[in-house]
Amino acid sequence: MNANHYDLLIRGGTVIDGSKAPRFDADLGIRDGRIAAIGDLAGASADETLDAAGRIVAPGFIDSHTHDDQALLGQPAMAFKVSQGVTTVIAGNCGISAAPLREGMALPMPLTLMDTPDTPRFTRFADYLQALRHRPAAVNVAAMVGHSTLRATVMGDDLDRAATDAEIAAMRAHVEEAMQAGAIGLSTGTFYPPAVKATTEEIIEVSRPLSERKALYVTHMRDEADRVLEALDETFRIGRALDVPVVVSHHKVMNRANHGKSAGTLAYIRESMRHQCIGLDCYPYTAGSTMIRADRGMIEERTLIASSEPHPEMAGRELADIAAEWGVDRAEAARRLQPGTAIYFLMDEADVQRILAFDETMVGSDGIPVGDKPHPRLWGTFPRVLGHYCREVGLFPLETAVWKMTGLTARHFGLQGRGSLQVGHHADVVIFDAATISDAASYAQPTLPAQGIDAVIVNGLVTWRDGAHTGARGGQVITRGA
Repeated sequence: MNANHYDLLIRGGTVIDGSKAPRFDADLGIRDGRIAAIGDLAGASADETLDAAGRIVAPGFIDSHTHDDQALLGQPAMAFKVSQGVTTVIAGNCGISAAPLREGMALPMPLTLMDTPDTPRFTRFADYLQALRHRPAAVNVAAMVGHSTLRATVMGDDLDRAATDAEIAAMRAHVEEAMQAGAIGLSTGTFYPPAVKATTEEIIEVSRPLSERKALYVTHMRDEADRVLEALDETFRIGRALDVPVVVSHHKVMNRANHGKSAGTLAYIRESMRHQCIGLDCYPYTAGSTMIRADRGMIEERTLIASSEPHPEMAGRELADIAAEWGVDRAEAARRLQPGTAIYFLMDEADVQRILAFDETMVGSDGIPVGDKPHPRLWGTFPRVLGHYCREVGLFPLETAVWKMTGLTARHFGLQGRGSLQVGHHADVVIFDAATISDAASYAQPTLPAQGIDAVIVNGLVTWRDGAHTGARGGQVITRGA
């Protein structure tokens, strides 16, 4: 084997390696899906060469918060992720995972958001991971098992109560199976109806298998509005009881009365980090998106319908306009539109910037890959951070922005050999123009690909180049400790 010959050679770029270290000029040589050399490779040859002159060469972005569980199988090209430089997704968030599910069981919202007629049910977590290995997607995936999924599987439709000891034991057995299969952790979504009545003690006991593996506890907390500090208390208590790392999902403070509270929540998080392992992520938008809800706290501000099963023609329209057209109040209109998804404008820009700029905040899209009018974060999150918040607003240097979506995320989620450009690491790479990278996706046109991304490489395979997908599907399943 010629040591100076590579499968892929990236020449003349400026490397930002994902560690927050200053950028430097270097070539990258890739062989057998891994980074084989970084430096002056002027005398090297390659099967394929990419010219990165005037461009940034960075680790592929890691989306810390996705709902791509079934999309990885049903939409394996994953264009909405690779087009913005994402090479790895964390799935199984907000208590919702693709497994384990019983055959034929009816699913409650929001579990139905990921259940499509053409995707199979997996009764074991191991079967889901094996399906991903047999039919690779274009991106890597590390997956968690979801507590709401476990409740629905074990408790059926009788979810409006605490679980019994026997049900807790049954859920715990499923968690143990998922851990053995390679799940990186467990997530909860106590904000959502299937888990609202779960007690703190139930969550702790169901999650016991995490402890010996130091697997992650990741949560969409019970409250992100008036009682956000109480919800943080519960989250940290669960982490301490299990002695495991905690990740607070899409940290935010919702509703007008709570705008500005992020100063207090971040101070509390920072102090708590002195005593236990805590991470957090956020998305760079003032609107969130989830299932259509009829409660006043969600729909009193601007609400945009993203998808509706009974009324698909209403996608992209304002809830207030639909209610007026139907001659009903917003709550009744929301009930008629269920099940479906909506976009809720509930956050303040100052809070978004404060949370995003917090030194330990990772970047996650929280995109829902459903319908023709999704939240623009599905296609635009990462270029929006790099273009708008880094270059235009100046929240942080480019090296910090890249670290927040690569090295920091790999550290919190235990993704060994990813998240930084080092010899021997998996060759997940993105090449972009720092002067022009930006999100094109908007609320009106939410599926436009990002601008300024030249190429995306996943495990050594060029997957996105010059604004188009190459058809490569080189993603791998990342398991805990692998």
